[in-house]
Amino acid sequence: MAKLVHSMIRVTDERKSRDFYHRAFGLELVERLEFPEFTLVYLSNSETEFELELTVNKGQGTPYDLGTGYGHLAVTVADLDAEHARFEAEGFAPRNIVDFAPAGTSIARFFFVADPDGYQIEVLARSGRFA
Repeated sequence: MAKLVHSMIRVTDERKSRDFYHRAFGLELVERLEFPEFTLVYLSNSETEFELELTVNKGQGTPYDLGTGYGHLAVTVADLDAEHARFEAEGFAPRNIVDFAPAGTSIARFFFVADPDGYQIEVLARSGRFA
């Protein structure tokens, strides 16, 4: 059986990205690997073994084109309303909270926020299948 270990995104500014992921989700540096043409930065927290890998390509001066293939990362939180308010206070500009109930029964409550490179992150209330 396979075990998911990390997801990678390319970022243009390591400092801004590390600051965002630390302030938003409490992700801390696990490991930083420096290479001549790029740097790999692994982030995680005590909630999970899963890591977010930030790839910083040296010399990348323009923002990445996220195209139509990227979907989103997702995280869960114990108190969605409090986190939404905290994100607003941090200046992260979260989108409105959605109560997703396509057939009349709530499946999930969530909001989206973008990181400094425009990657979308879904912040879900920790309940139901996302407990």
